[in-house]
Amino acid sequence: MENINTIKTIVTWVAALLSALLGTLYIPVLLMILCNIIDYVTGLMAAKNRPDGGISSYRSIKGIKKKVSMWLLVVVGAILDQLLLYASQTIGVKIPVTFLIACVVAIWIVCNEIISILENMIDIGIQIPSFLLPLVKNIKSQTEHIASTEQTEREE
Repeated sequence: MENINTIKTIVTWVAALLSALLGTLYIPVLLMILCNIIDYVTGLMAAKNRPDGGISSYRSIKGIKKKVSMWLLVVVGAILDQLLLYASQTIGVKIPVTFLIACVVAIWIVCNEIISILENMIDIGIQIPSFLLPLVKNIKSQTEHIASTEQTEREE
């Protein structure tokens, strides 16, 4: 019982620290990590049903590298956000959002991961609702549209 309380305390402290550091980026990053894990597990489950056949350590390591690279994309977005925040403060302009680019990147990655999870489930043999995959692809498309609109507005 004491070990469980210790674990709960540690998890609470880590969650509070991450929430304080990431702010609005906290939830998208948590969702991204959760989707990374689900995608990896469903990918392993679906591997035996695919024509390229089975699980290999090479593909597994490649998949892990890909997930880590996704996290780095969010870090790059956060760096760009901080750079824009610094530059805007330097010229006296107040930007109300701290992690806009990083959040959009994280949401885009979550959509990609959900698409991959759904494709893995199809390969496993699970029937998914016909509206689900197009819905997620539409959300991804809308995220890309919002990001390109933001970029166009900044360039003008």
